[in-house]
Amino acid sequence: MFTVFRKQMDWAGRPLTIETGRVARQADGAVMVTYGETVVLATVCFEKKQKEGLDFFPLTVNYQEKFYAGGRIPGGFFKREGRPTEKETLTSRLIDRPIRPLFVKGFKNETQVICTVLSSDGQNDADVVSMVAASAALTLSGVPFMGPVGAARVAVINGEYVLNPTTEERADTSLDMVVAGTREGVLMVESEAKELPEDVMLGAVMYAHKEFQPVIDGIIELAEAAAKPGFEFSVADTDDMEKSIAKAFGKDIEKAYGIKEKTERRNLLDSLKQQAIEKFGGAEGENANMVKGVFKEAEARVLRGAVLETGKRIDGRDTRTVRPIVCEVDMLPRAHGSAMFTRGETQAIVVATLGSGRDEQIIDSIEGEFKDRFMLHYNFPPFSVGEVGRMGSPGRREIGHGRLARRSIEGMLPAKDAFPYTIRVVSEITESNGSSSMATVCGTSMALMAAGVPMERPVAGIAMGLVKEGKDFTVLSDIMGDEDHLGDMDFKVAGTEKGITALQMDIKITSITEAIMKQALEQAHEGRIHILGKMASAISESRTEVSEKAPGMTTFKIDKEKIREVIGTGGKIIRALQEETGCTVDIQDDGTVSVSGVDRKSLKECVERIQGIVAMPEAGTMYTGEVTRVTDFGAFIRILPSHEGLLHISEIVPVRIGQVSDVLNEGEVVTVKCVNLEDNGKIRLTMKEIPQTAEIQARVEAVVEAGGTQPTAETLAARERKEERGGRDRGRGGPRRRSA
Repeated sequence: MFTVFRKQMDWAGRPLTIETGRVARQADGAVMVTYGETVVLATVCFEKKQKEGLDFFPLTVNYQEKFYAGGRIPGGFFKREGRPTEKETLTSRLIDRPIRPLFVKGFKNETQVICTVLSSDGQNDADVVSMVAASAALTLSGVPFMGPVGAARVAVINGEYVLNPTTEERADTSLDMVVAGTREGVLMVESEAKELPEDVMLGAVMYAHKEFQPVIDGIIELAEAAAKPGFEFSVADTDDMEKSIAKAFGKDIEKAYGIKEKTERRNLLDSLKQQAIEKFGGAEGENANMVKGVFKEAEARVLRGAVLETGKRIDGRDTRTVRPIVCEVDMLPRAHGSAMFTRGETQAIVVATLGSGRDEQIIDSIEGEFKDRFMLHYNFPPFSVGEVGRMGSPGRREIGHGRLARRSIEGMLPAKDAFPYTIRVVSEITESNGSSSMATVCGTSMALMAAGVPMERPVAGIAMGLVKEGKDFTVLSDIMGDEDHLGDMDFKVAGTEKGITALQMDIKITSITEAIMKQALEQAHEGRIHILGKMASAISESRTEVSEKAPGMTTFKIDKEKIREVIGTGGKIIRALQEETGCTVDIQDDGTVSVSGVDRKSLKECVERIQGIVAMPEAGTMYTGEVTRVTDFGAFIRILPSHEGLLHISEIVPVRIGQVSDVLNEGEVVTVKCVNLEDNGKIRLTMKEIPQTAEIQARVEAVVEAGGTQPTAETLAARERKEERGGRDRGRGGPRRRSA
């Protein structure tokens, strides 16, 4: 029934199997890839006829994780997978980025790639497996795809590159990098690092490129046996139109690209484009989309030609100069930390907010449920580019840019035990003309330092571009929007003065070489150091105290056996603590206590009360406590919230007294010293020779001066009754006297 084709190889010490012909046979291409015990199904379907009026390539990539893959049932009310999680969205982008440039130019048929995680072993992340599966499915499908693509993850552990590290190994790495590319070169890089130098990062990229070549070879061998015939399609001949548009509008386009201000430049170009559509788009506008595409090519030739020939860019800069930068902090009076970073016509207002452990985000995934204490959210409203647009939930671009900024910053944050706050950062892009994600990195670093988050070092980011024609190429520092759209590369590097913390690369051509990447990294380092210097003019290091607007927070540990004493029966004690002090108290199962509150005085009181509840009395220590009970043999003093001790009548004053009430009464506060802790848990106290409050001290001095006091008749009668009860008790069940 099945005609199965399979390719198996050993890859980084684990079996990799690529199989087709058994599952999803009605798709144009379907591949099941197994790595370890992680299994991903990738399918490709494409329309055989192009829809009318399309002026773009409608490629959709969807990555989805099924909870059954990890042996789990989803949380929530509906108990089924819902909208894509952040990881699913990010992985969809990760798969899309290296495959999109490899579709044959002019192919605009609707295409969909779906990667479904069917099994997850918890050790081999499905993202790289999905990239391999998508590449294989595209190669087998017959779609005009100039692949295959290979992909791999690289870590640096103990100074050595490690291919496809397991989840456990990734917990102890200074680099987490995913690289994708073809046989010829690299297409995509996504990474997070701990201040690594440029040569180590470049070495990791080239190591990954070398190590995924066997995977590319395996996909090609499978395609030779199982691939469908190539899909044939025709592309309209635009040579004559290109010549006509260049002749009619070439000079005007050059003039437009001499305008430095973005809005004025775009308005003129839009006007020229509309004139071209009216002139060459046909009587009914049937060729309008073709004219738009050709006009864009004309724009690209002007911009790229000027850069390659003269080294001058749209705004007059050379290839290495960074646009003017303005940095500000504390612009929002009620925010815990705020900053505004402006670079040319790109601007980000970034706000940091500090919260308690209760504000941590709970994430439900196939690997299990976990909490996240650091959130970075990026917003890109339409007004930032002077447009009217839909406002709604964050899209893939916003989620991706936010995650890149988070990767850039996270390695510089303090550990939770040193800084127990939950941290949320929001970046509002208010202007955009190139690399708003890197503006977010710079603004986030300043906002966190302004909020008093003890970052190790400030972080800055810069976006690099590329113009490549044949063997000639030019790398551009701090690219503008047009240089991104019409160029060949978007290469973003973030880091500190010591090294790189994040690197992301996407290209629009089939690959780039090691030499290009090396030059891009060198220029990025130069630009990053320049930007860090500008940021330092506003704030150079973290403030020593968190903002007064932020809640104060203290974390300490108590004995796990004492947790129930702090919580109390039915939560009575902890509720009273929070209501009376206005603080928030969180207690973990390991005894970690986090107390947060806006009022620092109340915070201190709450902490002292908790510590008092769990404190153990110590011999030789002085305590101030309330007299809770008075008896004929002494008084009971509450020296700690959960501990009372006996102050014997003989330990009240240095002379004999007849009754405790001659000196002490219930409800009074005295200072005592713990003299002994008995094995049965009893606490013995003394107040001899210890100064007391004026009223009690006056009684003590009066008794001492009188040489003591005698017991009253009532006291003597009580003692006699007690002795009688004791004798009867001994007669009934106590030890018997020996006969003479």
